[in-house]
Amino acid sequence: MMAVATCAALPLPALAQSARDILTQASFGDADEASALHRVTNAYAAAGNALRRAPDDREALLMRATALGYRAKLTGNRTDAVAARRQFEALVAQNPRDAEAQVALGAWHIGAVKKLGTIMGRAALGAQRSLGLSALERAVALGGDRALFPGLAALLRLELDPRDPRGRALAEQATRAEAPTALDRILQRGAAQVLVPLRAGDMQAARRLASQLLPFGRFDED
Repeated sequence: MMAVATCAALPLPALAQSARDILTQASFGDADEASALHRVTNAYAAAGNALRRAPDDREALLMRATALGYRAKLTGNRTDAVAARRQFEALVAQNPRDAEAQVALGAWHIGAVKKLGTIMGRAALGAQRSLGLSALERAVALGGDRALFPGLAALLRLELDPRDPRGRALAEQATRAEAPTALDRILQRGAAQVLVPLRAGDMQAARRLASQLLPFGRFDED
């Protein structure tokens, strides 16, 4: 009875987290890469379990692809990175008006270009800056008045080029947008933070901060 009572007293997130919640914690909360990678692995397994029950579950498909991409980012595994890209592309092809699939695909392309450079990113992984920026713009257009889409697009653009006027405009947009979820609120705060050095004219600080505020950016050496 004590075990049952203790369990009943726990908040629901402590009993079972969704793959999305697990990935949000891994992306922005874990203090070290090993913990983050362990959490990403758990999210990948949770999404896989959901897909065994319902193979067409859009949320599980998106979270599986996201976990795969995050695992590639943390481990440098090329096979995982390419597989994640293909899964994002399949989701976009299935529903081109899915803002979350579009922003995920855009983030994948821009992240790979940032990591490897334009030439190597395309040769090794099929990453293209133009495709990434186009997907981000579609996500912003489709995403309604949510901070997630302009916020993430702003940080990705400003990481590449802190003088990008579109990146700054998207950051401004994100600070005024609605933030109904934890991820929206995280990216809205990030957009507000990066605007501080931008307004002060410190472009290098803005670039570094944009990088640090992206998923797992706190682990990047630069």
